[in-house]
Parts: sequence; structure tokens; C-alpha cells
Amino acid sequence: MAYQYMNEFTIRISVNTEYLEKYSQPQKNRFAFSYTVSIENCSDISAQLLSRHWIITDAKDNVQEVSGDGVIGEQPHISPGKKYTYKSNAILETHAGIMEGSYTMRTSAGVIINVPIPAFSLTRPQSLH
Repeated sequence: MAYQYMNEFTIRISVNTEYLEKYSQPQKNRFAFSYTVSIENCSDISAQLLSRHWIITDAKDNVQEVSGDGVIGEQPHISPGKKYTYKSNAILETHAGIMEGSYTMRTSAGVIINVPIPAFSLTRPQSLH
């Protein structure tokens, strides 16, 4: 499933999610998901991803917040017209949930940008009927 959002600073965020059956243990309320994020710089100046903030909510409304520098240990510089893609994962206690959040970026002009990431679903395929 793909999600896209383009903000006023012309940064496009696309997210694809996948249920990881191999790493899940439903009988122990452990549901693993991966998500692949592409961050495309559609503007005419470079930007660096400084930090991330995620809000992860499962089907029982349990909320996890994750914040930190960069993504997967990197603070990438994204040139105009270029895309940075990374893959990460999330573990939920329920078969479904949502993630949303934001990236804090700094342009080559020194302007700090908050790039919102609209909610996207994490759902075990068998749970949609």
C-alpha cells in the first residue's frame, strides 16, 4: 500500500507497508510490520533530515511515541530532484494500527522545516474482511 503527501516545501513522502508473518507471534500478541519510506525533494534547494517523530497507535488505542535523530542512524542530505529511501519496522500488540508523524529538516538556506507524515495503516492481511 502506498501513501503520498506533498507539503508546502515540496517534500514528497511515500510509504509502503508490509505485514511480517515470519516475525509475528499472534498467539503472544506480537504483530510485526515493515514500512518503507521514500522522501523526495521536489524543491530547488537541498535539505537534510535532522530528526523524526512517530506516533504509533494499535487497535486497542495503545500509543507508542518514537523520536530521535535522523532515520536508521542517518541524517541524509537530499539534493533537489533526488529521493532517499529507507526501511524500518514496528511491532504492535494488535493485528492492526496506524502510524503518523513528522520529520524535521533543514534546508541548505538554514530554514528548519517540519514535514508532516499523514497517518497510514499497519494491517495484517487476514484481518480485513
